[in-house]
Amino acid sequence: MTALLRPAYVLTFRDAEGASGVAGIGSGGTVIRSVTSPGTSTVRELRVELGMDGAADRVVLDMGQVGSFRPAVGQQVTVELGYTDGQDPQQVTVARVVEADPDLRTRRVVGLSAESLLRTSVDRTFEGANAGSIVRELAQAARVDVAQADDGITFPAYVVDGRRSAYHHIGELAALCGFDRYLDDEGRVVFASFAGGRTTHVFEHGTHILDVRVDRRPPVSGRVTVIGESPGAARGEVSWSWFARDLDAFTGRAGSGDPILLLERSALRTSTATRQAAQAALTDLTRRTVTGQLAVTGAPQVRLGDALRLSGVAEPGVDGTYQVRSVVHHIRKDTGFTTRVGFRSIETPGVGL
Repeated sequence: MTALLRPAYVLTFRDAEGASGVAGIGSGGTVIRSVTSPGTSTVRELRVELGMDGAADRVVLDMGQVGSFRPAVGQQVTVELGYTDGQDPQQVTVARVVEADPDLRTRRVVGLSAESLLRTSVDRTFEGANAGSIVRELAQAARVDVAQADDGITFPAYVVDGRRSAYHHIGELAALCGFDRYLDDEGRVVFASFAGGRTTHVFEHGTHILDVRVDRRPPVSGRVTVIGESPGAARGEVSWSWFARDLDAFTGRAGSGDPILLLERSALRTSTATRQAAQAALTDLTRRTVTGQLAVTGAPQVRLGDALRLSGVAEPGVDGTYQVRSVVHHIRKDTGFTTRVGFRSIETPGVGL
């Protein structure tokens, strides 16, 4: 007889001690642990949403109005998930509470892992800096640790303006370089290209998979052309700031066929930068042609930056290895612990011109 797995979670709330980033949390704190009998748990529903695209990661709690503890805006919450039998729960994220709205019976608590990056704005021009160094400076301004920041494109000059947050600027740099941007389970910034994944998780049909869907679509474009604004350093060290009359020699191209995707990016002021950006855009287009959603029993071990391999799926062409792009962990008293993973192809096109 197979034992029924019971979800387990550990929620640790701490007050911040001066630091504004999720790494700078106070010691001690209030800990909420699930118990053997789910009916006595104070948490009615827990949802952790992690992703590389779109909105920032968040934690959503629906808590019963029992006991004396009341989470407060500004506290840090560390979330660990797992099962009552087997290994200890694994940390999946750390966030700052931005909402703690009560009613007569329940309290809805929302935390954002990128809260500090979202409310940090910087006005600065970086000269002769690569994308990785800019990301590290922005993270430092937000007092957030960096787990990895690859170099990426080198910019003669790159302007970061205070109209947008550090989080959005890092996202724009990631798009230009073809990198992934996300926060890891400890709230640290990752800014890096996907190179096969740190870990590959195997999910077999009939054993782990509750549901799977794969969408295939033709590429939006077969060829990418990227235009900057400058002749770069071809006419002297200061010529990066000039406007060129003929940009053809300083235009980046990748791929072949039609239609052509034309991108104009003022931040790209060298021929090397436009070529790198064109190849990054083509890779993104190629990988977006195959996307999917996978539902499994709770899998806290699956993280952003990992790969997954599907096995034994009856539909032809579904089995294979993909990149994890989003992870949603969901615990409810009536449905238990489930994880939904968004993924896409890891195919890489050939190097363009």
